[in-house]
Amino acid sequence: MREADFIAALRSLPLHPGAQDLRDDAAVIEIAGEALVVTHDAIAESVHYRAGTDPADIAWKLVAVNLSDLAAKAAEPIGVLIGATLVEGAARFVEGLRDVLEAYGVKLLGGDTISHTGPATFGCTAIGRATTRPVPARTGARAGDALYVTGTIGAALLGFEAGDGVAYLRPKPRLAEGLALGPHVSAMMDVSDGLLLDARRMAQASGCTAALTLDAIPFAAGTTDRLAAASWGDDYELLFAAPEGVALPVPATRIGTMLDKASHPLLLDGKSPPERLGYEHR
Repeated sequence: MREADFIAALRSLPLHPGAQDLRDDAAVIEIAGEALVVTHDAIAESVHYRAGTDPADIAWKLVAVNLSDLAAKAAEPIGVLIGATLVEGAARFVEGLRDVLEAYGVKLLGGDTISHTGPATFGCTAIGRATTRPVPARTGARAGDALYVTGTIGAALLGFEAGDGVAYLRPKPRLAEGLALGPHVSAMMDVSDGLLLDARRMAQASGCTAALTLDAIPFAAGTTDRLAAASWGDDYELLFAAPEGVALPVPATRIGTMLDKASHPLLLDGKSPPERLGYEHR
């Protein structure tokens, strides 16, 4: 079963209203006048990192990708729970965990450990407090909105190809930028599976078509294959839609425009994009 089919099957289950029909990267739970943002991501050996990777880097990436989901919801982190496989060098995992938690001022809430043979898998649940209402979602973009991205695209791919690139092993979630952008955006998500794929997802969720210009995308220095970089993923920048002319509180690059829904949810330089837009589990 493909990832999209599995998620579609999950929608037949009893869903909490905060699950937002499983069409976003985080749940939003209303409690006593506050909104908690809850997200969970897992990473696995040979899928999200190479065998032999320093466990300290695994721990950093595990927490960082979850904090990135909170950033996309303009949420202030409360804490994380960790599910860890007891790999060789587990003490290094603890050191990496300390590094990322201290870097972003996040507390450990608890978790679980397992021991088994074979490729390791790690999980993290991050909990945050929403700082703006409505909480930014994929679904809020409207025709006429401008599309922006923070930072640059492709640094993670370059790091992966280098084998030890910091941008790939230790991504930096845009928490401060997400908090600042929250009151100004129509829709926001992080770029985890590829800029093109994630732009299409936002457009589909919002009932629009995203029109992107390849030359407008800010690629990392050293990028040679721009199309590959735009469809590779792991950049963890923020992709967001905002009304035309809005004054942004943080640096970002305009890469396109949301249009009325057309036959395809994504256009690249005015044309249908290539078949492969990013990473999808199969």
